[in-house]
Amino acid sequence: MTGLGKLGGRTWVVTAAALIVLIVVNAVLQHNFLEPSVVQSNLTTFLPLVLVAIGQTYVILGGDIDLSVGAIVALVNVVTVTVIAAFGGDGTAVVLGLMIGMGVGAGCGLLNGLIIAGLRFQPIVTTFATSIVFSGLALWVLPQAGLPVPEPYWRTYAGTILGVPTVYVIYLLAFLLAAFLAARPFMTRLKAVGGLRAAAFQTGLDLGRLRVSAFVLSGLYGAFASLCLTGETASGDPLMGQSLAMSAISAVVLGGTALAGGVGGTLGSVLGALVVGMIGSVIFFAGLPFEYQTLVQGLIILAALAGGVLVTRR
Repeated sequence: MTGLGKLGGRTWVVTAAALIVLIVVNAVLQHNFLEPSVVQSNLTTFLPLVLVAIGQTYVILGGDIDLSVGAIVALVNVVTVTVIAAFGGDGTAVVLGLMIGMGVGAGCGLLNGLIIAGLRFQPIVTTFATSIVFSGLALWVLPQAGLPVPEPYWRTYAGTILGVPTVYVIYLLAFLLAAFLAARPFMTRLKAVGGLRAAAFQTGLDLGRLRVSAFVLSGLYGAFASLCLTGETASGDPLMGQSLAMSAISAVVLGGTALAGGVGGTLGSVLGALVVGMIGSVIFFAGLPFEYQTLVQGLIILAALAGGVLVTRR
């Protein structure tokens, strides 16, 4: 199964149904929910999680997991804003900062992949350790939050490109890249690595290269998400993105990708990310006390995961 929409099992059906229910509930709680400006605002809020979830999908499909992506988001953010400030904050500085930021994300993913695939370290332990390293580097680069980005950066992010909201353009680019990869042999081979690693090795697949590529993609999508958050917050923050890793893993599993690897797809992860985001919106507009919001959000996600498991077992 190589298509963007060919997902593992039937879990994505539950996720799609849950998303529809959440849209209806949000529309009831927030009467202007379906207005174009509100839709754009919500999609802007959900975008970083969607991007990280897409990147995490490749890692999990390969039978691994990446707990460091939240720290990668923070490191890319502080490096980008620091480079832009150091080079004067003009257009050239912004482009240079964006390029270096994407390079940092890819480099972090490459490091994860080489340690895990090359040295055969456990993914969960390795990426937990590298998350600490990346977080420490972020604090070293920018000890205090608040370094601003130039106005053209955040105005472009909040504005339009050829009349189309920039956020929608980013969604389109992310989906096109995911669709391109889904149509390539890479996706089939990556699923083979995650689902039947011994058999994949016997067929001559380069398991190490495929696993490293998955981590690089996760780092790139994490960097992409970081640049979006930078445009949204208009500043640097070394503590940015702390909850993104676990939220993205929840979104991936909600979308039908098996944590054991080998089964799933990116479209399901996008649906899962939107569900996670919409749950937060419902809880907020329902007026629940702040101290209960995280607890209720966790319980709802757990119930959705359980529903997906039950459907898959039928």
